[in-house]
Amino acid sequence: MTPLRVGAGPALVIGLGNPDRGDDAVGHTVARRVAALRLSGIQVVEREDPTSLIDLWGDRDLAVVVDAVSSNRVPGTLVMLESGIGGGPLTDDAWTSTGRGGTHAFGLAAAVELSRALHRLPRRLVLVGIEAGGLDHGEPLSAPVSAAVEPAAEAVIAILSETGAVPIPHHGWGKRAAPAGQEVDR
Repeated sequence: MTPLRVGAGPALVIGLGNPDRGDDAVGHTVARRVAALRLSGIQVVEREDPTSLIDLWGDRDLAVVVDAVSSNRVPGTLVMLESGIGGGPLTDDAWTSTGRGGTHAFGLAAAVELSRALHRLPRRLVLVGIEAGGLDHGEPLSAPVSAAVEPAAEAVIAILSETGAVPIPHHGWGKRAAPAGQEVDR
């Protein structure tokens, strides 16, 4: 467990995506699930534009971004990647598993690398991706992505618990194992 720095901004959970584009809303949905827990010392926000993250996460020890990905995996599959100040640039191969550009015009990968160039990355950045099935405007979450919301929220809580940002959770929350039928890349 890496302790949080004194004076750093609170741990940050970001739900990224367009809430009106089917499965692209999953980041917002997971963020709302985490926000409903009202965890002390955790800031939860929702954003549509990955470039808005550059100023948001720069003074943080920990930022967790939840987003829909398009990587030709089974819809609802969880994909996790880590980055941050101490890590090197993410390779194209690492981003292949999350769809290099994600579901955004200026993708999350580009925002991470621009943040790195500007010295604005958090110490630890964890990306929790949920494979999207449909991104049609006005559609709700697909069934497999809806089923992945709770496991994704549990993964976020586990990450927060591992760093000491929140106490070890109760009732099964905080387990880092992949849910049945789900894939977790670390």
